[in-house]
Formats: sequence, structure tokens, C-alpha cells
Amino acid sequence: MNPIHQNRRALSATEIVTQLTQLNGDAAQGWKLIDGALEKSYSFANFHETMAFVNALAWIAHREDHHPDVSLSYGRCTVRFNTHDVDGISVSDFHCAAAVDALQKA
Repeated sequence: MNPIHQNRRALSATEIVTQLTQLNGDAAQGWKLIDGALEKSYSFANFHETMAFVNALAWIAHREDHHPDVSLSYGRCTVRFNTHDVDGISVSDFHCAAAVDALQKA
């Protein structure tokens, strides 16, 4: 297991805002805090691109052993991260969100 996922705890509101600002950066990449989870939607030209993204996302989730909620349609995928075992948002959620964003840069 990635050491970042060990001894995790729910982050405070201040820590979440700080981490969210760092994650989104100057590019305002679009991660938002919605109903207790980090959420972002990605758009694609077609279903094939959407599924390729979802498959790469699944590989990251498996590697990190930290699995998001995913909703998809023809050209869109919405990803939601929160940490169920701490009943909140942890550093694991931000770590995995950054890894998912990196898929679009590859």
C-alpha cells in the first residue's frame, strides 16, 4: 500500500480548502467540494475516449487501493473521491485526484 494512505484521518475544513487550492492551482482545474466529496467532471469527444479515461482511472484506483465513485455517459465522466473509513476527505483523496488529473496531461 502507498504510505500516503496509512494512518489517514479526516482533514479539517481549513486543510481541505488549502489542499483544494493547491490541487486546482492557477489553472483552476475544476475540483470542487460537493456534498462531502471532491468532485470533477471531464469531457471527451466520444464514448471511446471516455472509456479509455475510465479504464486508466480504474488502474489508478486499483494501484492506490482507493476507489472513487464514477458516473459516465457518452462524452462525460464525473469522478468523486472521499474516504469512507474516516467519514470525510483525507490526503488520499487529494493524492488520487491529482493522479487522475495527470491522465489528461499524458
